[in-house]
Amino acid sequence: MSALGGALIGLSASLLMLSHGRIAGISGIVGGLLETRSKDRDWRLAFVLGLVAGGVALLFAYPTAFAVDIHRNSVVVVAAGLLVGFGARLGSGCTSGHGVCGISRFSRRSLVATATFMTTGAITTLVYSLVAGGAS
Repeated sequence: MSALGGALIGLSASLLMLSHGRIAGISGIVGGLLETRSKDRDWRLAFVLGLVAGGVALLFAYPTAFAVDIHRNSVVVVAAGLLVGFGARLGSGCTSGHGVCGISRFSRRSLVATATFMTTGAITTLVYSLVAGGAS
């Protein structure tokens, strides 16, 4: 299932690059939707709706893919999500834009950003595990 998801991400990123000459960074696509003077809202909206529709289709076709137990405090989960958003804004892109599309284009900036994301995530997980008493 993961390999299929990865292949579909690569296919969609390639199709967006070939059809619109744009990089499939989700934070940039969603950010463009929030801009009031954006001239390219149609393809951005279609891309986001396609992501949601794909998730809904997977939910009906393979519901166990969503059977995830999260044993974390809701406040921690919300704070983590906000930090990810802040990091994506600070890094001028998210893991999909830098990690999937940027590295495949041999972008030095994306390589540095992705290494920073991965290193920061590993350090955060280690510190949280030590402070909270385990990673489960």
